[in-house]
Parts: sequence; structure tokens; C-alpha cells
Amino acid sequence: MALRPADENTIDAQVSLAQSVGHDFSLFKNNLEHTSSKVPPPLASVLNLVPHPEGGWFRETWRTTQQFHPDGYPGNRTAATAIYFVLGYGEVSQWHKVRSDEMWLWHRGSPLELILGGNGERPSTTPSVIQLGPSIEDGEQPQGLVPGGVWQMARPVLGEALVSCIVAPGFDFEDLVLPPK
Repeated sequence: MALRPADENTIDAQVSLAQSVGHDFSLFKNNLEHTSSKVPPPLASVLNLVPHPEGGWFRETWRTTQQFHPDGYPGNRTAATAIYFVLGYGEVSQWHKVRSDEMWLWHRGSPLELILGGNGERPSTTPSVIQLGPSIEDGEQPQGLVPGGVWQMARPVLGEALVSCIVAPGFDFEDLVLPPK
């Protein structure tokens, strides 16, 4: 299988999707262009992942058919969603927060630092770190929870890392918050 970078249409489609729900993704467009100008990490290619606006590579793998209107949300949401997510060496998932709880499940590759920055207006200058990975005896965890409304970012420690992220109530771009400029 030949490895190839994502094309400009993929980037524009992701930015258009985010903007269709009223988000200005100009902050992430440079990150998308930077990520997509690279050859995807091997796992991203095998799993048919595309560049993610926050950095890294993803593909939604599951979205429940059940919908409901959770308290504190502006409209209906699916009960839950899941994605594959790969970060290659040197890539990061930029600071962001979502309205819903998000469970990160480590699968393989490098350990991954899941960095939590509190629930203030901006990420904390003294964040906490959950180390996801296979070495449970050394303090790594196979899963980590980011409560809804908490700032988060992630980065692999040594190289390519594969995780799944499950969001409940399900992810919607309308629930994504970026740090103030």
C-alpha cells in the first residue's frame, strides 16, 4: 500500500464541517495543513485515518443511533461516539475541551501523555498528566478519563501512538472549545 499525504480537499472539508456549526477553525487550519503535508504514520494509513483539526489523525468508528437532549447542551446529541486516533512522533493534539466526558483507551505504540489543564477559561499553567501505555507496573494506565469541560492536550512519548476516544454524550463540533486568542 502506498503512503500518501491527505489532499487539500480533505483539509477544506474538515474546516467546512466545523464552520458549518459556527466554529472558526482558522487556528487549526495551519495545524491541518502541517499534518496533512506529511506522510501519515503507518497506523494512520492502515486504518484509513485523515488529519484531525487538533493535530494527529482520526476516523470516527461508531456513533450510536440513540439521540437525546442532555441537560446543559444546546440540542440533541447521540448517546456516544468513538474514534481511532493516532499521533505520530512530534505531533500533538492541541489544547481544547469538549462539553462531554471523553475516555481515552490506549491500544499500541508509544506511551501517550494525556495532559489535563483544568476547567478554567484557559488551560492551567500547572496541568496534570495521565500517562497512557502498557507498563501498568511503572504507572502507565490503559485508559484515562477527561471529564467534560476540562482542557486537554496529548502527545506521544517516543513515537507513533494508537488510541481510541469514546465521548458520551456523543461528540459534536458545536461542543468543542478552543483557548481564547
